[in-house]
Amino acid sequence: MHSEIHARILIIDDNDLNRKLFRAILESNDIEVLEAKNAENGIELIRQQRLDLILMDIQLPGMDGLEATKIIRRDTDLAAIPIIALTGNAMYGDDQIAFDAGCNGYITKPINLSSFMRTVKSFL
Repeated sequence: MHSEIHARILIIDDNDLNRKLFRAILESNDIEVLEAKNAENGIELIRQQRLDLILMDIQLPGMDGLEATKIIRRDTDLAAIPIIALTGNAMYGDDQIAFDAGCNGYITKPINLSSFMRTVKSFL
């Protein structure tokens, strides 16, 4: 039996293919998806929309995902939204840096489909 998740997730990632892939996976799990190509637009959307989760690419043009996460965490209206860091060039200790910035979860790219959805669902 397929259980529906009623959730709205924002993907902040500058890579079009990554956003398409994440959108396809999430929408196939009945999750509504919003997208932003950079942190500045992402923060704007976060302030305008009710969100259940943010998928935050760490390497973004302009403001990076860690700085964006810190800004979100300082805003009392937004601070409770879970943020999962997405990173493509994970080095030892990068997960701790993301957690220190305020991220709640950490996913490395390329993603593993089943663990990606498991991680996402754990925050919904």
